[in-house]
Amino acid sequence: MSTPNKYLPLIGRILIGAPFIMSGLGKLTSYEATVGYIASVGLPLAGLGFAIAVLMEAGGGALLLLGYRTRLVAPLMALFTLATAIFFHHNFADQNQMIHFLKNIMLVGGLLNIAYFGAGPVSLDSAAGRQALGPQGKHA
Repeated sequence: MSTPNKYLPLIGRILIGAPFIMSGLGKLTSYEATVGYIASVGLPLAGLGFAIAVLMEAGGGALLLLGYRTRLVAPLMALFTLATAIFFHHNFADQNQMIHFLKNIMLVGGLLNIAYFGAGPVSLDSAAGRQALGPQGKHA
């Protein structure tokens, strides 16, 4: 990967990871509202759901941003994001819900690409010697 292009995976991870971090940290300031929303869609154990959401969003987003264990973190975040789309954004009669559903599906696509290609050369994974796949799908 040429020198300027080596930063593209980092930029991509920042653009995907930072909003997850912000959302997870935001939930910490709105426990009751978040738990109430989780319960309102009929999911059991709303408190546990809150903990999972904060862990996946803030924790997973931070790991993604740093490029640490991305091949494990990215598919877990993709699964979480897909579940969020299905459970919380399924009312397609509401245009706002449709937009959120599609946004989540796009995030799943980006996360699956990160899972496949890895964190890239500017990452903790790269520093630890965990190989990423290059543009042709071969180990870099």
